[in-house]
Amino acid sequence: MNTKFINCFFAGICVVSYASKIKAQSEHRPNIIFILTDDMGYSDVGVYGGKFVPTPNIDRMASEGIYFNQYYSASPISSPSRAGLLTGMHPARWNITSYLQTRKGNRDAEMADFLDPNAPTIPKAMKAAGYKTGHFGKWHLGGGRDVKNAPVFDAYGYDEYASTYESPAADPLLTATDWIWSPQDSVKRWDRTAYFVDKTIDFLKKHKGEPCFINLWPDDMHTPWVGNIEEQDIVPHDYQSEKNFCTVLTEYDKQIGRLLSEIKKLNLDNNTIVIFASDNGPAPSFRGSRAGNLRGCKASLFEGGTRLPFIVWDTKGAVPQGKSDNTSVVSALDMFKSLCAIAGTPLPEGYRSDGTDMSKALLGKELKRDKAIFWEYRRNESEAFPKPKGEDASPNVAVRKGDWKLLVNKDGSDVMLYDLYKNPRENVNVAEKYPEVTKELKKLALDWRNSLPELPRK
Repeated sequence: MNTKFINCFFAGICVVSYASKIKAQSEHRPNIIFILTDDMGYSDVGVYGGKFVPTPNIDRMASEGIYFNQYYSASPISSPSRAGLLTGMHPARWNITSYLQTRKGNRDAEMADFLDPNAPTIPKAMKAAGYKTGHFGKWHLGGGRDVKNAPVFDAYGYDEYASTYESPAADPLLTATDWIWSPQDSVKRWDRTAYFVDKTIDFLKKHKGEPCFINLWPDDMHTPWVGNIEEQDIVPHDYQSEKNFCTVLTEYDKQIGRLLSEIKKLNLDNNTIVIFASDNGPAPSFRGSRAGNLRGCKASLFEGGTRLPFIVWDTKGAVPQGKSDNTSVVSALDMFKSLCAIAGTPLPEGYRSDGTDMSKALLGKELKRDKAIFWEYRRNESEAFPKPKGEDASPNVAVRKGDWKLLVNKDGSDVMLYDLYKNPRENVNVAEKYPEVTKELKKLALDWRNSLPELPRK
């Protein structure tokens, strides 16, 4: 028999067998949808004590999954929180420490103009492992204003995308003018979340049978709060009123419910994990009520600026239903390693995360955290770093280790120590009562801060 024919025959069998194996693996690897709400406070929604309006669909996510009471963003403001989530690394490692804006504003904040395209990202890792990847919603990691050279989405690992003004490839249906929104936009402000949900559903339909990783990052609940004035009794120009907030939150919850329903209609609910979170604390906070009366808000390192809702929804039974996790302390920096572990996706060669693998916690096993969590915000006093007023304004470095949290300025001043188990509202400073703990954590925080790269102001 022809040896070449035999070799080709068996090689063909191997190829088919390998392709079948990959297909079988793909069918069992979960779709992962990460919903990153914009500026949602810890207690905006009912399951976290919110009393503004009913949020039955987000609450249903919690009743059918796990909700965490100690989840933290990587930063108290948009761009660095998103950079930390995507890379699993402290955002300052990529010279992003405030919201990305004009070139001058970025220089004033000692920042780069966009996330380095060489940075490791979750979608890159997922795509390398055979996932289809999509980004639908706000980006805010470079592009817009006068930053015209920001890399496009495929440089960060996305197959498909649709985004807003603060991106390198704004969707024209959302940007009739050269700004974040306008009444002339084809997709009206109050329909944006629905638009991004539509994109997510279409992506799942298009790639049914293939594992999908999707960032659904709406720009609700960020101001301006604009409801459909033709259908709802709201004040059309009072874009920061509590009434308008309630109108937008009601619609936002409705769209989250529509996404969950469509996932079930597509028979994907037995192999789809949906994570619901926020990028940073609320603004305005309505006198702290949106932050569960925790101290702080957006742009603050107190709990109200970084402790946020976090829900893992998975109806196939992989996670306990209705579980409230009060033990696991989870950081956005953990998502890279955790989601890759859940997806069976290898980490990039040489990757060094600032987070830890909390995948077991995300699937229902409470974990005690050993690794400290660090934050910084406000490298200088320029307007490029928005600052809350009064007691919500925090020192610019913070660390949490166990139940202890210490805040301090980079120059070593204004030291605050809190026992979060006894005092989550951070209104009893015990730095003098526990001098050894204060000394240890202060050194830990400042050594970490001094290890970070710095860009000079120009």
